[in-house]
Amino acid sequence: MNSAENVDITPRIWGVGVLCRAIADALDARFNPVAVRGEISGFTRARSGHCYFNLKDPQGQLRCAMFKRSAQMLNFAPKDGQTVEVFGRLGVYEARGELQLVIESMRTTGQGTWFEQFLKLKAQLEAEGLFNTERKRPIPDRPRAIGVVTSLGAAALHDVATALQRRVPHIPVVLSPALVQGADAPASLLQALQAVSAQPNIDVILLVRGGGSLEDLWAFNDEKLARAIVACPVPVICGVGHETDFTIADFCADLRAPTPTAAAELCAVPQADLVQHVMALQELMQNLAHRQIDKNSQGLDLAQSRIGRPSHAISQQVLRVTRLEQSMHQRMASITQACQHDLLNKKAHLKRALDQTMQNNQQRIHSAQLRLELLDPKLVLQRGFAWLSDEQGVAVSRQTPVGAPT
Repeated sequence: MNSAENVDITPRIWGVGVLCRAIADALDARFNPVAVRGEISGFTRARSGHCYFNLKDPQGQLRCAMFKRSAQMLNFAPKDGQTVEVFGRLGVYEARGELQLVIESMRTTGQGTWFEQFLKLKAQLEAEGLFNTERKRPIPDRPRAIGVVTSLGAAALHDVATALQRRVPHIPVVLSPALVQGADAPASLLQALQAVSAQPNIDVILLVRGGGSLEDLWAFNDEKLARAIVACPVPVICGVGHETDFTIADFCADLRAPTPTAAAELCAVPQADLVQHVMALQELMQNLAHRQIDKNSQGLDLAQSRIGRPSHAISQQVLRVTRLEQSMHQRMASITQACQHDLLNKKAHLKRALDQTMQNNQQRIHSAQLRLELLDPKLVLQRGFAWLSDEQGVAVSRQTPVGAPT
């Protein structure tokens, strides 16, 4: 057996913390102090005053921490998208085993490439009118069904489902899963949006994702996805990231929500609010009905006060009719009696007139008879006159000489 076989080749077993410290020491000896240029992403400032963010470029990203004493020395407010140059020390955050750059100073060098692309696309689409308020459609208060586009493993899905179950459990929800991060995410989001918009009865679509850095949300800055949101036949509510996060999809959507939960709350009126609204309408209708009934009752009371009780009014009418009937009978009797009296008077007058006329006629007849008797030829002959006639019996009225023609 040679000497090489006697050498122990078993690797050293490290404790996790010891290994992290060893790596930190190696980094410190090899790189520190170090100056780095990159684009700020995911910048946050804790209540303690410490700042945490990522520095990135197209080839990679680095977790950074800037403690309060160093952050107070800055002459500008760091924000996502800025390209900065930092000076600090590279180490390992042992609690998480993460590579971390502790920054001691920072200065700006201009906006980052990703942010420049965002601003360029935003300006282009805005110039085309894709962000115009007049183009955006109203969100229905009571959709028949709600479509959701997000990742199956995203925390945003749980937040949205919880909010919808709490507020509108009666409305069906259709999930269209998609990737929300990575190179394939834009195409996946586009396909999911088109698929859910083709489903029947979908009246609103929620496009949601949880918070993250600028590169984490970069899929929602895709131009094709933005144009698909504008062309979608169904109104779209975009709830991507946190309240301070803005994407191109937010500007193109019909409504922007600060968070996924807020998007779920904005898509429909809560069931409790609908019930309360219905109850309010019911109370209003009851009040209006009661007011109308009271008004009609008051009108009936006024009419009743004017005409009295119906039975009394009927009795008054019956009495009036009876009196009119009696008056009519009395007047008819009076008229009949007057007619009869007038008829008797006229009859008596006619009888007297007839008697007088007959008497007058008899007197005239008697006088005529006396005159006729006085003109009777017999009386003339009795006084010595003669009646002479010729042979033919013709009365002789004049004297004719003898021998003269007749």
